[in-house]
Amino acid sequence: MQAAFGRNVFTAVLVLSLAVATGAGAQEAANQTWRIGISTIGDLKRPDGFDRFDYVNPDAPKGGELKLSETGTFDTFNPILARGEVATGVTSLVFDTLLKSAEDEITAAYGLLAEGISYPDDISSATFRLRAEAKWADGKPVTPEDVIFSFDMVKEHNPLFANYYRHVVSAEKTGERDVTFRFDEKNNRELPNILGQFPILPKHWWEGQDAKGNKRDIGRTTLEPVMGSGPYRIASFQAGGSIRFELRDDYWGKDLNVNVGQNNFRTITYTFFGDRNVEFEAFRAGNVDFYQDNSASHWATAYDFPAMKDGRVVREEIENPLRAAGIMQAFVPNLRRDKFKDQRVREALNHVFDFEDLNRSLAHNAFQRVDSYFWGTELASSGLPEGREKEILEELKDKVPPAVFTTPYKNPVAGDPQKVRENLRKALGLFKEAGYELKGNRLVNAKTGEPFGFELLLSNPSFERTVTPFVNSAKKIGIDARIRTVDASQYTNRLRSFDYDMIYGIWAQSLVPGNEQLDYWGSASVDQQGSKNYAGIADPAIDELIRKIVFAPNREELVATTRALDRVLLAHHYVIPLFYSKAVRVAYWNHLARPQELPYYGLGFPNVWWSKNAAR
Repeated sequence: MQAAFGRNVFTAVLVLSLAVATGAGAQEAANQTWRIGISTIGDLKRPDGFDRFDYVNPDAPKGGELKLSETGTFDTFNPILARGEVATGVTSLVFDTLLKSAEDEITAAYGLLAEGISYPDDISSATFRLRAEAKWADGKPVTPEDVIFSFDMVKEHNPLFANYYRHVVSAEKTGERDVTFRFDEKNNRELPNILGQFPILPKHWWEGQDAKGNKRDIGRTTLEPVMGSGPYRIASFQAGGSIRFELRDDYWGKDLNVNVGQNNFRTITYTFFGDRNVEFEAFRAGNVDFYQDNSASHWATAYDFPAMKDGRVVREEIENPLRAAGIMQAFVPNLRRDKFKDQRVREALNHVFDFEDLNRSLAHNAFQRVDSYFWGTELASSGLPEGREKEILEELKDKVPPAVFTTPYKNPVAGDPQKVRENLRKALGLFKEAGYELKGNRLVNAKTGEPFGFELLLSNPSFERTVTPFVNSAKKIGIDARIRTVDASQYTNRLRSFDYDMIYGIWAQSLVPGNEQLDYWGSASVDQQGSKNYAGIADPAIDELIRKIVFAPNREELVATTRALDRVLLAHHYVIPLFYSKAVRVAYWNHLARPQELPYYGLGFPNVWWSKNAAR
């Protein structure tokens, strides 16, 4: 879940016994109102004492095996570090969080480890009360000390968390089961919610010794199976190749309302593949149960095999997960490289990309061109700014590109030879304005003679098919464009250190953007290794718009400000927008079952699915 806000919310009140406290702490506790959860758009859907989420099958059988796949590898089970490749499933299956999101509400979460949450009207702090029954896998209780330790460690060892929680200045024990987080600013409406999202780790385990008597170090990667408070444990693994999770019979939270009808598989196994084609063949052979297909051409042509024909494999296109997601998928030039600092260069590269031909020849016209950083949602800008959006931009008139007031953003359109030639001419014109010229068949800096070129870094060979047409088109106007595909671990390290010319990147937005925008395009994150500011954006107007988003007092102001941000980001041509689909494509073997109605904003996978073989 992304950052969020809300007004006239938090009405579901849970009256809990007060913690033992003295002095100012006792007065503070006496004034607290406890709630079962938090919603950042409107009220919580569910009242105090609700039985379960609506989208689960409360009678789903427990048992069976779920075989999943993952592209890449792993080298650690430590869930918080900004280095290393943490094994898929560790964070979500082994560790619980303070709150658990509801997949049929936008940015609403209910108590998991925490039975209640409280905060003052000015949102200068937030207090979580832990459940007395919450236990680690070794039977010890989850304590405020564990929460404080976890928070301190994620901020210390992960720049993403450090940026996300930058306005949370302290975490302290304020009762026997209470932890209070204090903020350095007021009325940041998302902070109480996002504090429910980080994994809670057992302090005593991480400060203890392993089976060989060596002291553990949370600042290092590890392949020692970690201990958590969540529903699964690591049962076995092959380093870098596979990991098997087993459902814990003694899981403390198995009967909680937020867990009813969930965590149904007895075992969940992930097998890691270095090649997407090999991964699909494993699915076809029945060695993998579930496959999400991100290739439109592959989806259209690759399912002509016996299990598909006789109904043993099911295919679905499901809109639910994208109903609350704004997508920007793009080629992302790295502005930390001098060659991309000129906006005209970046705009020229958009004229090089022929989406229409790619969509027709490789994707069977299944995609739509992305034209917003919040594509597919009400937050996307369009046309010229009006009303409150225009007023917000006028307040920053001297800091934003003039085009935001005069020129609606539109991607170039190609698809036939005449349009392609015209777009390439426009690209060369923009390059000329930026100080480049064609010498022979090479595009060079007119002053230095240095050739213009770039390396497009990829993490998987399967992307090459999509990227190659763009690279070939760039070569037509003398650009020395190259593709470099590296393994997942090397790619992650280079991404975190911004060691690339250009990447194939994606940002997913919620309907309630907030503090994560600082990490995506805020100036403070531009040199913060591990941030998602892949483009290297540092712009005062954008910083100001992000701050306005975080402190938007109501939905109308948030929408207007987000559209203004979107418009400014587009006007700077920071990326070359690509494409996306309005539905998620999944295929699975028919021994998997799911509720007839999936959660409105999600797949519910694997949480609310189950095995038909569970009782066998």
